Amino acid sequence: MAAPTQRFSNRVENYVKYRPGYPGETIDFLAKEAHLTKQSLIADIGSGTGIFTRLLLDKGYTVYAVEPNEAMRNSAEEQLSGYANFHSVDGAAEDTTLDKKSIDLVVCAQAFHWFDQEKTKAEFKRILKPGGQAALIWNNRQIDIDAFAVAYELLLQQQSSDYNEVNHRNITDVNFTNFFKGGKYKVAKYNNVQVFNEDGLIGRAFSSSYIPPKDTAAGQTFLTELKALFEQYQTDGTVNFVYQTEIYLGKV
Repeated sequence: MAAPTQRFSNRVENYVKYRPGYPGETIDFLAKEAHLTKQSLIADIGSGTGIFTRLLLDKGYTVYAVEPNEAMRNSAEEQLSGYANFHSVDGAAEDTTLDKKSIDLVVCAQAFHWFDQEKTKAEFKRILKPGGQAALIWNNRQIDIDAFAVAYELLLQQQSSDYNEVNHRNITDVNFTNFFKGGKYKVAKYNNVQVFNEDGLIGRAFSSSYIPPKDTAAGQTFLTELKALFEQYQTDGTVNFVYQTEIYLGKV
């Protein structure tokens, strides 16, 4: 199994193009519940190509985007270097390199399931200001919402390399209770959807680290079955990925 920090190095282009964004309500919820002001300093840990970072920057917040994968970090820098309030950091969840008690809010968007949770908890406690909070955020694909979703999930179960092992759904309430101070945290959930033509579906699938690379025999087998799936379930040339964007917010 590839090291978590290196899993996406050869998938950056597809990641940038085809990974979902986040509903505007997500930022509104964080602003209210984490008591953010324009002076707030936010650390986006495991920031990847900067999908969530950009949403925060657009609201005027100062963001330290901490990402250990060089290819993903470089992509974020190319896209976001025009923001004066953007700071790219070569670091990891377990060792951010950020100053002690310097951060008002930590966010982890589609990333926390890759981290060593105990080491990450200690590091977040170190960098957060007194009263600061952490938000763990996922776009949770709804796997049984329609016939296409069921069929796509079955394809992943059958044809992906280590989907069951690395699936973020392995994170449960027990993990959250252990991570957040006193086991207390707030939850918010919002609807989110992506609409794909065939090329978009292929790009979205191959942005996932558990899909065999397209230039391998296993990847070509997956691609053939994915195209057949699209042809079977498309309506007017598109299929939908339906998500529930989930936020878990609390003190560490």
